[in-house]
Amino acid sequence: MGEQRDRLLVLQRKVDEFGRLVNIPAKAEEIAKLEARMSEADFWNDQGRAKGMVATLKSLKSVSDPHTDLSRSVRDAIELLEMAEAENDQRTVADVEREMARIEAVYGKLELSLALSGRYDKSNVFMTIHPGAGGTESCDWAEILYRMYSSYCARVGWTCDVMDMLPGEEAGMKSCTLAISGENVYGYLKSEMGTHRLVRISPFDSNARRHTSFTAVEVTPEVDEVGDVTLDEKDLRIDTYRASGAGGQHVNKTDSAVRITHVPTGMFVACQTERSQVQNKARAMKALTAKLQQLRESERLEELADLKGARGTIGWGHQIRSYVMMPYQMVKDLRTRHETSQIQGVLDGDLQPFIDAYLRWRLGGSKDMRGQDDDE
Repeated sequence: MGEQRDRLLVLQRKVDEFGRLVNIPAKAEEIAKLEARMSEADFWNDQGRAKGMVATLKSLKSVSDPHTDLSRSVRDAIELLEMAEAENDQRTVADVEREMARIEAVYGKLELSLALSGRYDKSNVFMTIHPGAGGTESCDWAEILYRMYSSYCARVGWTCDVMDMLPGEEAGMKSCTLAISGENVYGYLKSEMGTHRLVRISPFDSNARRHTSFTAVEVTPEVDEVGDVTLDEKDLRIDTYRASGAGGQHVNKTDSAVRITHVPTGMFVACQTERSQVQNKARAMKALTAKLQQLRESERLEELADLKGARGTIGWGHQIRSYVMMPYQMVKDLRTRHETSQIQGVLDGDLQPFIDAYLRWRLGGSKDMRGQDDDE
């Protein structure tokens, strides 16, 4: 029974340390103040302010309540184990084992919440997928990644809308911009920023040779406040064109699609999914503003790897994750070292283990990502 006792004591130390890190006493004090304010008769007179306070209370409780429950559960489990040891009750020991497994799982989720406390982590995102070195191969790889992220969004209950998509000349896509909305979207998808490498037998090579392809993924948090960003009309080039995707006669017969380029930085955003030019322009402006705000933040903080992602050149030596189909099957993240041989499951949207590993890696204070894969 000594092993069970050691596991429980380790759990107790982890839960206590978590409480110190997030300052549970301060959160409890803030919760008491908010609840007292919410009980006042005039609380809902200012609807906007009231909703903000309710959201703050919910956020505070999402950390404090699980921590309180975990602390109580660990104490109860320790007491139950001591009783079982005194009476040599193996059935109760088995019950404690199951309770420890549950506590460890709950703690794991609570620990990840620390990595989702960044300024933009609760934001929706604009995701852009760009093929790199590899020609048609990379265009096809970009489309595979698009399907992977679409499937992941469906799994977790997020909404994934295609803002703009440019088909490849032979296969796949030259570029794709997605608007993804849901809970903690940026907090999770920031793990995907960077260059993704695919190794496989090419379906486009009549000699069935092995090819390596690269595609970059950029993730920009959608911001409600523009901060330091101001868009001057003279810095913008606005082009309209006919939407290329499905959408009925109206979309195909009018120049409803909009592409906005910020000339000083060269950044651009396109949108063609809305039925009117005005709607597409508004959505594209919002995405462009978010990208410029992200750039401004990264320049000011000098943390490109944190906000903008360590993408660099879209090619060898800059990838964050490798997907190898031949001569063996392996998906390996080069930052966290998390890997799996279930490559088809990953491409079908089973990304959560990689995302969780990335969040824990950030919590562990890891430095820069490793430069390149040791898999050939």
